[in-house]
Formats: sequence, C-alpha cells, structure tokens
Amino acid sequence: MNLPRSRATLLASLLLAATALSGVNPPNASAAPDPAAVTVDARAGMATVPDTALGVNHAIWDQNLGTPETSDLLRDAGVQMMRYPGGSYADIYHWKDHTAPGGYVAPNTDFDTFMAAVKRVGAQPMIIANYGTGTPAEAADWVRYANVTKGYGARYWTVGNENYGNGHYGSAWEADDHPDKSATQYARLVVEYADAMKAVDPSIKIGAVLTMPGNWPDGITAGSDPGPWNQTVLSIAGPKIDFVDVHWYPGGSAADSLARTSHISDATYLLRQQLSRYAGPNADRIGISFTELNVDAGRTTQPAALFLADAYSELLENGVFTVHWWNVHNGIGAVTEVAGQTDYGDFGMLSSGACTEDGSVCEPPLNTPFAPYHGLSMMKLFAKAGDQFVRAGSDEPLVSAHAVRRRNGDLAVLLVNKDPDNAHPVTIDYAGFTPSTAAPTVSTLANGATGIATGQSGSATSRTLPAYSLTTLVLRPAGATAGRPSAPGQPTVSGVTDRTATISWPAATPGGSPIAKYEVYRQNGGLSEQLGETAATSFTVGNLVPGSRYTVNVVARDTAGRVSWSSPPLTFATGGPAASACTVRFTTNSDWGNGYIGGVEIVNNGTSPINGWTLTWTWPTGWQQVSSGWSATWEQVGTAVRVTPTDDNRQIAAGGSVSAGFVGAYSGPNVLPTAFTLNGTVCTTG
Repeated sequence: MNLPRSRATLLASLLLAATALSGVNPPNASAAPDPAAVTVDARAGMATVPDTALGVNHAIWDQNLGTPETSDLLRDAGVQMMRYPGGSYADIYHWKDHTAPGGYVAPNTDFDTFMAAVKRVGAQPMIIANYGTGTPAEAADWVRYANVTKGYGARYWTVGNENYGNGHYGSAWEADDHPDKSATQYARLVVEYADAMKAVDPSIKIGAVLTMPGNWPDGITAGSDPGPWNQTVLSIAGPKIDFVDVHWYPGGSAADSLARTSHISDATYLLRQQLSRYAGPNADRIGISFTELNVDAGRTTQPAALFLADAYSELLENGVFTVHWWNVHNGIGAVTEVAGQTDYGDFGMLSSGACTEDGSVCEPPLNTPFAPYHGLSMMKLFAKAGDQFVRAGSDEPLVSAHAVRRRNGDLAVLLVNKDPDNAHPVTIDYAGFTPSTAAPTVSTLANGATGIATGQSGSATSRTLPAYSLTTLVLRPAGATAGRPSAPGQPTVSGVTDRTATISWPAATPGGSPIAKYEVYRQNGGLSEQLGETAATSFTVGNLVPGSRYTVNVVARDTAGRVSWSSPPLTFATGGPAASACTVRFTTNSDWGNGYIGGVEIVNNGTSPINGWTLTWTWPTGWQQVSSGWSATWEQVGTAVRVTPTDDNRQIAAGGSVSAGFVGAYSGPNVLPTAFTLNGTVCTTG
C-alpha cells in the first residue's frame, strides 16, 4: 500500500515552485571544470555537535516501526533522535488507546514499542503531543505514563505538528477541532499544555510549532492575530517554551533543492531575531529543531543524499539541536529516473518493498537502504557529538564544504559535489590547522553506490570529487596538540553602534603555559579576518560597516605559541548611526509570503533644504528585489538599490520629508536592510 506522508509536503513544494522568483541553473556541463578552491578555517568556530543531532521520523502507520532489523539499521546510521507518532498523524493520535480516527494505525506501533526501538537504536525520543484533537490533560497523562510510570525519561515534547496548516491561512491539511484556529489560540493552548505537562515532570522540554522564514505562511497575518504566525506564537507562548520546531521542504528540481541550502544561514538568523524580539526575557535559552526535511526530486537517489548531508551540516553548524529526515519508511510514489538511477519517489530512507498500483514497478526488498540513508551514514562519519563545526567555504557554487574539529585534534572535512555530470577537482587550504603529511582517511558516497567506500589515499590539500558525490576527509594534525589552553567561553556583545562594538568573553584556562593574549577574529567566508588582540577579556572593535552582520570568535594563545580551540560564535549586527543629517524609515506592509508593499520615508534633519537626492541600500541576500515602485525612480543592480526623485519631490525642506513606495519580492528568508545612505551620508533609521 502507499503509506501516508506529511500532508504539508505537497502544498509547501507547490507554493515554493509557484513563488520562486528565479530558478537555479547550473553552469554548462560540457567544459571540464576549473579546480574549486575550498578553504577551511579552524579559528572560525561555529556550533558544537549535540548528542541529539541526527534524527528521523518514525510513524504509527509504519508496520515496521520498532522491528529489530529496522532499529539496527537506524543504529548503524548513527540516529540519535527519533520522532513519534509521525507528522500530521500526531494531531489525530490518542496514545492511551493507540488510535488515530480517520487514519491508519499499523499493528505493533504503540508507544511502548516505539520506546523499545529508541532504546535499541541508542537514541532519544521526540514526542508530538496531540494538539489538533487532543487536550492538555491527555498530553500531561502521556508525560506521566512515559516518565513517572515507565521511567523512560522522555525529555522533548512538541505541541502539535504544522498547526499553521489548519485552514487559518486558507490551506487545511492539519486536523484542528478547535473552533478558533488562530495563531493566538494555538499559542494560548501551548501555554496550557506546557503548564499541565511540566506540572507532571518539570524537567521536560516543550516545543512550539513555527514556520520556516521565507516559506509559507511566513510574513502573512491572518484574521485578528496581532502579527504573522511566528510573531503571535512567540509573543504569547515564548516564556513557557524551551524550543521551537520547524519543517522545511525546499521544493523544485534537484538543482533547486541543492541550491536552496544557501537559505539556511539566513533562515536560522531570522528565527533567532524573532525569538529575541518576541519571546520575552532570556530568549537565547530557546532551542531550534528541524524535524521534517526532504526533497521533491530524487527522493531515493543521490540528490536526496547530497541535500541531507548539506542541509544537516548547515543547520547543525548554525546551532540547531536536532535535524530529522522525513521518513524511515513511506511508500512508493511516482517512479522516474534521476542521474541514471531509478527513483521511486519514496520519502522513506529505507525501502518499504512496495509496488505501484498497477504492479508494473516494485521497490527493492524491504529495508533496502536508499541514498538518503547513506547520506545519514556519512553524517555519522563526519560530525560526532562534541565536535565543533568550523567555517569552510568554496568558490564553486556546485561544491559545498563543511568541517568539524574533533576533541582529539583531528579535522574532518565534508565535500559535496552537486554537479550530476562532472567530477570536480578541488584544492583545500587550511587556516588555524596544519594537517599531517600522512594520507587522510577518505570516505566516498558515489552516485548509485550501495554503500560508503572508505580507505586512505591522496593528500589533505587536493582531491577530485566524483560527479554527484559526498566525500569526507579525516585529517590528523601535524605535531602535538597537548598543552594548549582551553577555548574561551561564549562571547557577548555590548555598546553596538553603527561603527563599533565591544566583545567580552569568559577567560580560557591555561594549559602547559600561561595565556599571553586573546585574538578576536571575524568569520569572512571560508577565512577569518583578525579584528584585534588583547591581554584582557574584552575588546572594542572599530571600523565596522553600518547595517552589517558580524560573526566573531575568540582564541587564546599562550606564551609557548599554542593556540586554543575557537570560542563559540557570536553574531551581531550594526545599524545606522545614532544621529545624522537624515533619517530613513523603511516599512513593510501586506506581506503575502513572497512579497510585500514596501515604503521609504526620507527625513531631512538639517537646517537647509536638500535639492536633489539619491538614496541607496544593499539587500542582505541575493534573492530580494524591488519589483516595481512609485513616487521615485527605482533601480536595482545585483543587490544594490538606487532610488532617485521625480520632478515633483526633488526638494526636501529642512525638517521635512518625502516618501516613495515599492513592491518588494523575495524567494528566501527576507532579511531586511538596516543601513541607508542619502547623498553619501549614512542616515539614522526610524
């Protein structure tokens, strides 16, 4: 039979395909590619890999849930977290009698069977409490049974699944029996769920459902809610929750999906901005989970494996605490050929052994691993709990690079060749790490392979990546690493202006020699830019660019020249100056999910009129644009916007203002500009 899948998937992919402003066209594959330059900077530390990083969904309609063969395969792939009872079924599932009215529940898929599978895999559970047709009391009883009666110690509980899909925004795939389907009502009930569930076990973590920035219905306000879904939920439930849960199906062709992993950094940045702005005090305590990911094209073949490894790495290096593939088993879909391989259109990473309705095509035998399973297995080899991601970059859009530094001093580098037709030679340059001359351990997943090939070969500085492949290099450091100081603690920022910021951090612990100084670095692509050094534990950085985002790290250097691991990263943004001869007020209204009505008001703060003006700003991303405008002449080249007056608003009187409007469009996370220049002067923002 064709097993169910998340009902949001088809809708999300159609919306993305319909609203994308531009497709991603790979370069002409006929010419031999030039070598790609990959850079790895061990001084540019990112997030540490948690012990919940690698996750999958396990659903109650999967008759193989919890079987020894399935569980052992998940264990072997390194699964650390398992989500239950499965997507939209969570909002119709009643755990006490193990029923899902309106859906199918397979035999032997009850909660205790799931927890036995979790134990066999060596994972942790992520449990979805029924919001759509359940109650806070039912959820609290589940916590009591799980953690008091059975002693399972189930820590992570999400209230509902994709609840913005309950019809509030016009599309209804998610069950919701509440007469009020607003974001406000969902948030109010999340508070009730959290109170009831934590009254039973105060140690649990409660998650609320949010939407992915840049994806429907992000930015849209419906009904009487005070703002879009994320803003409304966080404003009400923020003080009561411990994490937010997001899903992402990038949609489009294989090339589209693989290119859209570039959205992740900005999406997580916007999520954290929303948390900081709306979730109340100490919002940085709130974690982020991504518990459903998959692609539309190449679900059982190499595009899915490449996307999985690239997206999991991007999300984890940006501090997401768990990432889950949809799904373990799912069932055959539309059968196609992708890059020379049969693709069964199955959202599962393991074959369900199903056939098409007419019986003309059948999947491989039950539990045969599909390509994304091997992609997850590669993640197990690449990023282990306790490793610290470090910045890696590539000058070739079809080659992605990620890297982690191990506790024993080793460095692992993951290289993703997204080109279906060409092998890509790469050169790899290292900063803050010197590899030994010994041949690295190399693991490769080639297109169509039935497993990962591992051996020792080549050098640390050059490699040829097969077409459509994943490659992991594990490198030993040259020389001893013992005796180095510990990493400095989490930096914080204060006194941020348009041009300066003060960075402070907890001191490092000396190793074999006293600490001589601290060095402050800015992450800049795959390389770091040193901003300064000091013997103290704070440093004021100058010469910053208004309206720019900065991610910085601190390393300690001792008197023997040994350098610590990087501190955790700190990200902050500069804005406009506190005072200026001009003020710009940038507004957005009537957002419809991939566009909005924008406006700029320019205020002359001076004592003399301005005769003729040019306003400029730069979009933070490459997928934002001005589609049209009025009351001014609007031009955009690349990400740079230039606005000039019409004949009737060339003059701005002293103390006066002029306004102009535009239609803004975006096909990814909509990070708004924060710095504007008028006739060469950086303006304040209002």
